[in-house]
Amino acid sequence: MLLRFRRATIVSLHRLFVLMFLVGVAAIFCFSRVYRALAQNLSDQPGEEVVANLAAGRVVVAVVKDAILIATVENPFEAQTHPPTPVPLSGQRAGVILGAVDWFSPSSKVQIARLDRDLPHVHGHVKPQGPRLQAGQEGSEATDIEFVGEGLADRLNEVVKNLHAKMELPAGEPLAELVIADFIPGYGPEVWHVNYSIEQFPQRGDFWETRVPRPRFLQDWPPEKDQPHTLLEFDYPPGLTTPTVLEMLRQKDPRLEKLSNSDPVMASVASMLLKGVSNKIATADATQFLRAALNAISPPNARETVASIGFQSGFAWILQPPNEPKPALQQKERPADAPTLLKPSGN
Repeated sequence: MLLRFRRATIVSLHRLFVLMFLVGVAAIFCFSRVYRALAQNLSDQPGEEVVANLAAGRVVVAVVKDAILIATVENPFEAQTHPPTPVPLSGQRAGVILGAVDWFSPSSKVQIARLDRDLPHVHGHVKPQGPRLQAGQEGSEATDIEFVGEGLADRLNEVVKNLHAKMELPAGEPLAELVIADFIPGYGPEVWHVNYSIEQFPQRGDFWETRVPRPRFLQDWPPEKDQPHTLLEFDYPPGLTTPTVLEMLRQKDPRLEKLSNSDPVMASVASMLLKGVSNKIATADATQFLRAALNAISPPNARETVASIGFQSGFAWILQPPNEPKPALQQKERPADAPTLLKPSGN
């Protein structure tokens, strides 16, 4: 009984082992096929569409006698652009983001980021002021400005890390730009702009790794000793908004000539801008001229904002941002020809 039991047990175990081996081989074979099919599917499957609406237009900064004026005008060159909008970062500092500011996924109906709204929260606490750098110095920046600029770069990297499709941006066009204006007691007014580019590295098939490298910093104010004190202007997309207000004044554009000839105060402001002594213009006069000039040259129905950073009073709105329409995700249908990061405008 014991031998038969043992023999029967051995035979059963042998059959069970053979059966388990065959099942295991079949499972491994099936898993291998499934894994290969899954891997093939992952590499071939197109990435989820990501839409980046632009803050497009011009930003004009005037450093005048008692304040920094920041005026922005939208350039609605495509559907669903946003007006560039000053964002207060502290009592005496503001930033304006140009470029890819509104990120969302139409397919999943999720807004990924609104960088202008995120900006006050990504820069953290402003570090103590150190010695300021000379104007025009590139690649080396003040600690507090670096803290703001690097904070936005980190946020952009959070946004683009899941972009795995090849993106096409025009040569030399940054993904985004940040204009920062502030007044530092004991130092004075300053204006910086920070450029954010994008890099992509092929991985497999059509799968790309995307990242935003360290931003490029450039100080525009104060100017060098031999340089004029006059208007600063930034536009996005680069080269789309031309000529600048200052160039139009020099060229005697009829619209600005009419403004200058309308009033002795306006004529005086235009003259001082052309002479490069904007720091001698009274804030109220500069504000009146800037608003009238931008109204005269802006596209019809373009949205505008104007803010000031008073050397004593701090940040204040002169012309607040207009109310935004409903977010694109709540609209019935996005235009079929609207540009995305995968299909930018003009391609």
